[in-house]
Amino acid sequence: MGSKREKIKMTPDEVAAYLAGHVKVQVATVGRDGAPHLVTMFYALLDGKIAFTTYRASQKVLNLRRDPTMTCLVEDGMEYGELRGVALYGRGRVVEDPEATMRVGAVIGPRTAGLPAPEMDAPIDPALAAGLEKAMAKRVLVVMEPDRIVSWDHAKA
Repeated sequence: MGSKREKIKMTPDEVAAYLAGHVKVQVATVGRDGAPHLVTMFYALLDGKIAFTTYRASQKVLNLRRDPTMTCLVEDGMEYGELRGVALYGRGRVVEDPEATMRVGAVIGPRTAGLPAPEMDAPIDPALAAGLEKAMAKRVLVVMEPDRIVSWDHAKA
């Protein structure tokens, strides 16, 4: 009989489905003084990895340029038996590529406005393209490169 930890751990397929079914992630980077800098971001999955856009001059980007250590947490549930989550430990890779930033921004942008998000790589609505391009001009892409993933689903216990 396995440990409780083993019983509540999600399979890799369950982790992938869980991350695909959520839109917000808590992101922790390491500040100059060593303290965690914690923010919540809307995300999309880019090649199966958590990715989000943020201002080039944001604190999280400054932190990642100094120390790429990053932790991401996606969680839900209100009562103990409902708690589920995935914590990813690794590095945040800052991507300066405008095309990749636009790809992710096209998915995240509508979510932040409460609109349905298109699939990754769906054609960008020409009516929205100019506004999206303007919004992404000051942004970079951050991709979570996990070294370790921890998951739990207390409903499995």
